[in-house]
Amino acid sequence: MHALDEIIIVCPYCGESLDVLIDTSSGSQQYYEDCSVCCAPILFVVSEDVAGEMVVDVKRDDE
Repeated sequence: MHALDEIIIVCPYCGESLDVLIDTSSGSQQYYEDCSVCCAPILFVVSEDVAGEMVVDVKRDDE
């Protein structure tokens, strides 16, 4: 079973707060998901920090 964590991110394009589900059981990953407000492609970067906690970073497609 996948571990889905609900987090709040801020769209790097329009600045809106969004509730998203992140699959933390898959380890480090990168994927795109469109903003539900402005439809821009958000790059999600999921990684593990030195303490073993999953960290989610969101970026613009053009960064």
